[in-house]
Amino acid sequence: MLAKIFGPGRDYSLFVLRIFVGIVFLVHGYLKLGNMGGFVGFLHQHGVPFPAIMALLVAAIEFLGGLALILGTLTRLAALLLSGVMVVAMLTVTLKVGFAGGYDINLACLGGLLALLLAGPGKPAIGGDL
Repeated sequence: MLAKIFGPGRDYSLFVLRIFVGIVFLVHGYLKLGNMGGFVGFLHQHGVPFPAIMALLVAAIEFLGGLALILGTLTRLAALLLSGVMVVAMLTVTLKVGFAGGYDINLACLGGLLALLLAGPGKPAIGGDL
């Protein structure tokens, strides 16, 4: 019964995933860009090398990658870069905290990103994909 109801929307499942995961990264990137000094300090506190450069790089990847996911442009490239950010975030910060309130959200985002990396943007999408 549920397959009958929701089956016709199957072509839009990746679109839904792109929108929600994209919003998470777009907003996180925006917040980091708006408080770059605080983010640089956070990275420095956690021993990340070249914290000023890394802060700008991470914030830009999150913001632009999130936007790319929402639009369906360069989805696989954005998912790959954002996956790298998630893995590094887990290794440097959230694994130490533990699962709940630590790396649980990283894992959920990473799962969505890997699905998009494997499947591509789905429909509708703007532009091509790598």
